[in-house]
This record gives sequence, C-alpha cells and structure tokens, in this order.
Amino acid sequence: MLPLTMELEFFITSWLLLLVFLFSTFLLFRGKKYPDRFPPGSLGLPVIGQSLSLLKALKADKVDKWFQEGITKHGPIWKASLFGYPTVVLHGPAANKFIYTCDGNILNNSQPPSLSRIFGSKNLSELTGNDHKRVRAALVSFLKLEVLKQYVTKVDAEIQHNLQTHWHGKQDVQAQPVIKTLTFNVICSLLFGIERGPRRDRLMPLFQDMIEGVLAIPVNFPFTKFNRGIVARRKLLPMIIDLIHEKREALQEQKQEANHQKDLISSLLSIHDDDGSPTMSDEEIVDNIIVVMVAGYDTTSSLLTFLVKLLANNESVYSNVVREQEEISKSKAVGEALTWEDLTKMKYLWRVASEMLRINPPINLSFRRATQDIEYGGYTILKGWQVLLSQSMTHMNNDIFKDPTMFDPTRFEKHAPQPPPFSFVAFGAGPRMCPGIELAKMETLAMMHRLVTQFTWELLKKDESFKRNPMPNFDQGLLVRIKPIKAIFISSQASL
Repeated sequence: MLPLTMELEFFITSWLLLLVFLFSTFLLFRGKKYPDRFPPGSLGLPVIGQSLSLLKALKADKVDKWFQEGITKHGPIWKASLFGYPTVVLHGPAANKFIYTCDGNILNNSQPPSLSRIFGSKNLSELTGNDHKRVRAALVSFLKLEVLKQYVTKVDAEIQHNLQTHWHGKQDVQAQPVIKTLTFNVICSLLFGIERGPRRDRLMPLFQDMIEGVLAIPVNFPFTKFNRGIVARRKLLPMIIDLIHEKREALQEQKQEANHQKDLISSLLSIHDDDGSPTMSDEEIVDNIIVVMVAGYDTTSSLLTFLVKLLANNESVYSNVVREQEEISKSKAVGEALTWEDLTKMKYLWRVASEMLRINPPINLSFRRATQDIEYGGYTILKGWQVLLSQSMTHMNNDIFKDPTMFDPTRFEKHAPQPPPFSFVAFGAGPRMCPGIELAKMETLAMMHRLVTQFTWELLKKDESFKRNPMPNFDQGLLVRIKPIKAIFISSQASL
C-alpha cells in the first residue's frame, strides 16, 4: 500500500491536472479540424493521458512492453498524451534518423515542461539553429578528446580516492550510491573546478532532487517531486553564479599565464567571438552546466553499476575483462596513474560497456516538438505536438541485433557485421550526439580498471531489481560483498 502522502499527491495531482487542463485543452483545440491522415491512438484524459502508465513502465523497466503494446494496437506510428502534451510515438532506424537529424526549425528539441523548468530554457537540449550550434561548439571545445586526454590523471586520482574511502576496509558495499559519489566528484572537479570539501557536499542533494523531478508530472505543489526539483534549481543558481564570478575574476588575474587544465566554467568564459564578445551568456553557462552535470552524474554511474552487476554474474566476460586489465597493470608501477595510452588498450572492456549500453541505455526516451505541421510516414504530425522515441526499440529489435536479450560484446568488434545507421543510439546521433561521450568513456574505463585489479566481488542479492526514476536505481543500491585482491593473494599463499 502506498504511504498516505503518496496517495494524496497522486489524488490531488490527477484531479487538479484534469480540471486545469480541460479548460486549456478546450481553448487550444476548439474548432480545430484534424487532417485525414492523423495517427491512430488515443489522447486519453487531458494532461494525464498515458503519462502514469509510461512512468509505471519506466519504473518497472518495461518501456519496451509499453511501446510494443502501442505498436501492436495501432501500428508503427501512433498518438498518445504524455506529460501535458499530445504526442506522436515513432520507432525504428528511420524514425531515429528523422528525429536526430531533422532541421531544428521544423522539429525542435523542446522537452516536457518538467525538464525545461528544472534544466533552464537556455540548455543545449532546448536550443535550436545557430544558438544550438554555438553553444554545442563551446561545450565540445572542452569535452573533445584532445582536451580530455589531459585530465586522465585527474579522473584517476578521484577514482583512487573513492576506492580508498568507500571500498577499502569494507566487507559489504552499496555499489550504486558510492559510484554515484565518484561520478559526482569527477564532474565537480572537471566542470566546476571545485575540490573536495563542504562546497561539493552541498551540491549533491540538489542534483539528486533535480534528477527526480525532470520527468515528474509538472504540478508545482510542495509535496511533489517536480516542486523539489524546482526548489533545488533555485538553491543551486546562486552557487553557480558565484562560481562564474570567481572564475571570471581568476581568469582576468591569470590571463597572462598558461593554463592548460581549466574546468568547464573557465573554459566557457574564455571563449569569445571575433569581435571579442563572450560566446555564451551567463544564463547559458548556468543552464548548460546544470544539464551536463545532471547528465554526466547519473548516466555514467548507471553504466558503471550495471557493469559491476554483469561482472559478478558473467564469469566468461569477467575473465576476459580481468585478463585485459591485468596486462595493462603489468606495465605500471604500484600506484602509478593511468594515462590516455592505457585507456586506448582497453578495447574489450569498451565493447562490454557498449553492449551494456545497448541493453540498458541510461536514458530511454527522446522528445522533440513540431514547430509546424509535418508529414511523416503517411501521417500528419501537428504543430505544437511532441514526438517521442525510445532507444530500446531499435536496441532490442531482433531484426537489427540477433538474439537481442543475449549479452554479446562481439557485436561491437571491428570486423563484426554493422547494424544499420541510427540503430545504436545510446549517445544519440547526428548533430544531437551527446558531447560528453568521451568523458563517459574515460570514467568508465578508468573506474572498471581500478575496480577489477583491486577487488573481487559477489552480489548479495543476485536478482536485485531496479526501477527507473527516470534513471535506473537498484532497490538496495546493488549490494556487493567485496574482497581486496591483495588479501586473496596472501590468503592463498598462507594455505600452501
């Protein structure tokens, strides 16, 4: 049975949304004649529509089933009402290509209201046209491979500190929370330039509240997740603005000095147009720092957590990963930092990570908004409507990936048959490809190297389930029992 506060939230939210939106729906759609080739399906109740059923499917990790039911009932293109907006649902490689490459002036990247209210209207996912290109170029200038190579040692130091603090000396560990702490600290260091201490500690609960609010039903009551997300953003804003002012002053004082390792805020402040004016406004910096921080914090930690679970359950994959990582360790002195060259040798580990991203993509929904009536697949998508796709609908398609539920890293070998373009979209595709892909890769490879060369582990609950809220969260944080490799070696020697 749900706690009373949750029941109350559900009851009040549902009825308030119904009453408020009935009137707005009447105003918006009165007298509107739908075209003959209108997608099949139902919009359901105003505002609520199918939002609750989709959220329920997300939490149960049954999004594939939710989409498939709609396809079975209505065909490959159908309509629903999600998070306050009428929506057309698409799937397949052609739909992925359409959504990821369509001109932003026709199909823009407007997100559900809960996302834009919490992330801010100037974040990369909301921008279109030249604004999107300008801000994306500024972010990529820091997140591109050539720049990130300089930060491997810094990332590795955060990993070593995390293992020393949260793993060594412990018998049982909740893997997901301590991995989230790691990814939070890495991004705090690289994006904000904030070292360990109270300032970092104040940020973490705010980001967690924002993440939980991004796909909530957009009702701003004190007891709702959406409200907590908005409050968290409000508290975070002055902290980021203070950081921007500090970084700007520091840059002015150090402008004559070489500075090869800037944080993201400093990097964005340093970029100017040909006329000397800043490329990004302070508002754009704030919103994009927030969206990159939230994306990097939860998506990479999700991938790492699933890899911990996989290696505990799959002896063959585990053995191959350990063999590759031990070869790298043999060439390093004890305690020596990882380098970019070390990461380039972890080819099998990245194939394993890519296969995990195929089966369990951290983000499973992509939204767009039609800025004009659009013809697609023989149907009309009306101006103002959302367009939705799910990454897993191609990732788990048997016609694209044979035996899609089987974990098989060989799918990503260099000479393996390649799936059709726009089939594997864990990081997006085209001009909307995630700019943080190389940072996620760096963190994943470095963390898993340190983990498998320092510990072995087993799951305390082999079938521990997880829910998506909207990111995957294991019910008990993925409980593992760990043993340090050195202790195992000593124990085995003593028994001889």
